[in-house]
Amino acid sequence: MELYKTNSLKIYNSLSGEKEVFIPIHPGNVGMYVCGPTVYSNVHLGNVRTFMSFDVVYRYFKHLGYKVRYVRNITDVGHIVDDIDEGEDKIARMARIEKVEPMEIVQRYTVDFHTILHELNFLPPSIEPTATGHIIEQIEIIKQIITNGFAYESNGSVYFDVVKFNETNNYGKLSGRNIEDMIANTRDLDGQSDKKNSQDFALWKKAEPQHIMRWPSPWSDGFPGWHLECTAMSTKYLGNHFDIHGGGMDLKFPHHECEIAQNEACTGQSPVNIWMHANMLTLNGKKMAKSTGNNILPGEIFSGDTPHLTKAFSPSVVRFFMLQAHYRSILDFSNDAILASEKGFMRLIETIDLIPAIPTSTSSSLDVATWKQNCYDAMNDDFNTPILIAHLFEGVRFINLAKEKTETLTADDLQLIQQTLHSFVFDVLGLTNASKNNNQSDKLEGVVHLLINMREEARANKNFALSDQIRDQLLALGIQLKDGKEGTQFTVSN
Repeated sequence: MELYKTNSLKIYNSLSGEKEVFIPIHPGNVGMYVCGPTVYSNVHLGNVRTFMSFDVVYRYFKHLGYKVRYVRNITDVGHIVDDIDEGEDKIARMARIEKVEPMEIVQRYTVDFHTILHELNFLPPSIEPTATGHIIEQIEIIKQIITNGFAYESNGSVYFDVVKFNETNNYGKLSGRNIEDMIANTRDLDGQSDKKNSQDFALWKKAEPQHIMRWPSPWSDGFPGWHLECTAMSTKYLGNHFDIHGGGMDLKFPHHECEIAQNEACTGQSPVNIWMHANMLTLNGKKMAKSTGNNILPGEIFSGDTPHLTKAFSPSVVRFFMLQAHYRSILDFSNDAILASEKGFMRLIETIDLIPAIPTSTSSSLDVATWKQNCYDAMNDDFNTPILIAHLFEGVRFINLAKEKTETLTADDLQLIQQTLHSFVFDVLGLTNASKNNNQSDKLEGVVHLLINMREEARANKNFALSDQIRDQLLALGIQLKDGKEGTQFTVSN
């Protein structure tokens, strides 16, 4: 029997502000859409956290036995800088700066996105559609919204009429914003004269002569508005009404608010039952920003090539670190925090490796069935991974007590612990047993430190030719030495 039939899952719905029992629209099936990346730069660590949160959601639904259609898009049109209706397309801007075709930018950073997520052991979504692949669908939606009286054409562009929509609907119900207050607090921006109201947003923008990415439409040669692509792709693959829509907290307004308005204006019904939003990631207690240098890329964590860290960390340690906080909580990334996570992760994996050698008894002094249920209860409470991890370490304690023979476990209970740990650690949380890789890493570290010592000895003997040879040959192998006050450290490039 499928596990979802015996597990009542509650999910926090941003639309209602409450945890709600999950009841799928179609029994045994889940339709889930998550806003993917805009591929104009390397994937941001904060974005990785959002996608990881929904990777775990996807994994848990599959673990419970649901048939899941998980759609996560790629934004390869490039929406406007600063996410307003005027300005320069982000992808086109990078293409202009680097003097390449926009699709070269798209390809480069889509590959980077997939590479990082693969290293972090993400499951691929069921469908990964692109915005450029759905221009026709977006144009058809605009036509329908105009027909229904909720959009208007102005000088070749098409805008959504927020005030008209709000007469019969509730624009702002997701973010809790009042349209009158929004209009009153909106400053006039250059180029907004084409709009009837300051809060109206673009469904289609007429392209200026210098705009590279453009498509023909009934209104002009131009490009779709940012919000429209997700409405087109989610409804095409999941229908006009589906179970879950997810994304980062920063997308709640205006992106998701506008999606709801577009769907309701086009189809006359609310598109999604449950809206989920993952919270932000900070670095050393501050918002991450490239402009201030308070920023770190996932690849820099894996290589250790960053001033924010004292060493490199494996993708599984990074994953474990992120899942120690609830997806709706702010998580702060720091060297000390991930060092602590690495210790916890290694303790968990090492204990799992110990299980085959644990002695068994004819009776159990530990309540394994209740422990297993506690693990499910944690995930059933809005995917509470930190509470789940706490229970997993209770299982680690059980194993160590049985190893020390201060408590007893039957063979069946030991097998139940092993199966439960395997299901939650590897299948649901998506961690990997890196013990073999760690052994290889330890050997590599030993060899490099041996060469570092030989280099130090050569420098002490003023044999600088040998010293430089060791450094240069290690660099050719992708191993960079860093000399500092605390000695010589090294990083390994991917």
